[in-house]
Amino acid sequence: MQTANLELLDTENSSGYIELMPRKPKKLSDQIRQAIADCGETRYRISQETEINESALGKFFHGERGLSLDSLDLLAEFLGLEVVIKRKKGK
Repeated sequence: MQTANLELLDTENSSGYIELMPRKPKKLSDQIRQAIADCGETRYRISQETEINESALGKFFHGERGLSLDSLDLLAEFLGLEVVIKRKKGK
């Protein structure tokens, strides 16, 4: 069975990867929460721009619930993120 490491690439920022592969990879949801915190926008504005319910976005941000794949796609687009899947060699 192959395993994959996921990284988020900040396509809006020339600084490159948001999180370079740490020794123990962070969960994708944690990386998205960090991107939300780092973007400088309020959750209200993100909610308005993405049409994701503000309450749902707040609960996701605080780890109380997940978001649908459609909502995550909208969020990634707003934040200028791209998911990069890297497979471990030999697995």
